Amino acid sequence: MKYLALLICFIIAIILTPFVKKIAIRIGAVDQPNQRKIHAKIMPRLGGLAIFISFMIGFIIFNPDSPYFWPILIGAILVTATGILDDLYELSAKVKFFVQFVAATIVVLGGAQITFINLPFGETLHFGYLSIPITIIWIVGVTNAINLIDGLDGLAAGVSSIALITISGLAISLGDGFVAFVGFMLLGSTLGFLLYNFHPAKIFMGDTGALFLGYMIGVLSILGFKNATLFSLIVPITILGVPLLDTFFAIVRRFVHKKPLYSPDKLHLHHCLLKLGFGHKQTVILIYSMSALFSLAAIIFTKSTMWGSTITLFALILLIEIVVEITGLISDNYRPLLKLLDRKK
Repeated sequence: MKYLALLICFIIAIILTPFVKKIAIRIGAVDQPNQRKIHAKIMPRLGGLAIFISFMIGFIIFNPDSPYFWPILIGAILVTATGILDDLYELSAKVKFFVQFVAATIVVLGGAQITFINLPFGETLHFGYLSIPITIIWIVGVTNAINLIDGLDGLAAGVSSIALITISGLAISLGDGFVAFVGFMLLGSTLGFLLYNFHPAKIFMGDTGALFLGYMIGVLSILGFKNATLFSLIVPITILGVPLLDTFFAIVRRFVHKKPLYSPDKLHLHHCLLKLGFGHKQTVILIYSMSALFSLAAIIFTKSTMWGSTITLFALILLIEIVVEITGLISDNYRPLLKLLDRKK
């Protein structure tokens, strides 16, 4: 049934996306080219609506049984509605953050919380009351990480698909049918849209899709973590390594240059790779490969012994270092921070 749900959502997304494209153009939900954007022509940007609708149809048809059904549904509707309004009228960052906070709170109050993490040598750290703010921060953080990486044709959809494959696969291996079911429905919807979004894109997902995908991936990673004792906090973090690292670097950049956290720039990972001379499609595929490596590391981490997990963690640190060095992030973006630290010494 899980694979049937994936197939149905995939087909529905393929059918819906051209209609959503026409609607976006008709109502003026288009992305205008500017010096920060990669594209050189006006593009419809409401494509996430096709992902959302196809997923919702699958959700209604298969009706996966879970106490989290309604909290997830309400939160998804809130963030998607916010994305639609932003694609039409460009809402302020404060409004979007507020709605994300509300949507995350609804899910958390519905019982989806990061209540503990597994420490080395069999120890467990319970968060207690801190589980609520930690979970909210995680969901909002992942939501914005997917939104920030949405800068090239097919990038956010592809990275999200890789994350969803990993989360769903791990959920199956750990017996979590609900997370696997929802993950496959979301994967099918995203892949159907990706056929129109891969370079050269015919439509963008916009904030409608990026916020919805980010929210859902954040929630699913928590549910997998919550229901499986073999999960540790490092697993969902590793699966989402590329967008989370890109977001972390963006926060550091804006702190160094004393800019608001939500201010845009052209120093994200995909921008840096383009500056190094990689083509549009090459850059997207390279980031796909990085995401796949992080996902593979997460799978190995769940199956490894203590020593195997430690080796995997060191390999991840090495991979992060290579990514930072290759893209020139330290030399271009963090020199002011290093100078600031030297002055304080």
